[in-house]
Amino acid sequence: MRSKALCTGSFDPVTYGHLNVFERAAAQFDELVVTVMVNATKTTMFTLAERIEMLCEVTAHLRNVQVASWSGLLVDFAREQGITAIVKGLRRGDFDYEQSMAQTHRTLTDMDTFFIASDPAYGSVSSSLVKEIAASGGDTVGLVPAVVRDRLSQRLVESRA
Repeated sequence: MRSKALCTGSFDPVTYGHLNVFERAAAQFDELVVTVMVNATKTTMFTLAERIEMLCEVTAHLRNVQVASWSGLLVDFAREQGITAIVKGLRRGDFDYEQSMAQTHRTLTDMDTFFIASDPAYGSVSSSLVKEIAASGGDTVGLVPAVVRDRLSQRLVESRA
C-alpha cells in the first residue's frame, strides 16, 4: 500500500519554513498533497489561485508532491483523496493547538498526525511576519523563495497605488 500524506495551511504566502516541511515530508511518504484550506472568515493577501500557483512553482522539484485546495472539513478531504496521514510542521508555541487538532482528527477518522519540528532557521518564520516585514520595506530574502518575494513586492505596490 502506498502512503499518502497531507500538509495543510493557508500559505499566504508560502515561506521557506513551509517548503522545508514539504521537502522533509515528501521524503517520508510516497505522495504528499499540499492543500490550501479555504477559510471564508480569513482575509488573505493573495487569492486562492495565486497561492496555489506559488505552491506549484516552489514544489515543482518535488516529484511526489501535488497541490490542491479544499473548503470544509480536512478529514472529509483526506477520506476523499485516500490520504493515510496528516503532516504538520511545528514552530515554537504550536504544539498545544496542533495536538488538539491531531486528537480530533484521530477521533473522527483514525488518521494519525505526524509532527515535524521546524528547522531552527525557520522556527519563528510565519506568513504574517513575512507580510509585516515586506510591508515595512524590510528584506524577505531567506524567508520566502524569490518567486514569492516578487509577488509580494508586486502586491504591496498594487495596494499602495
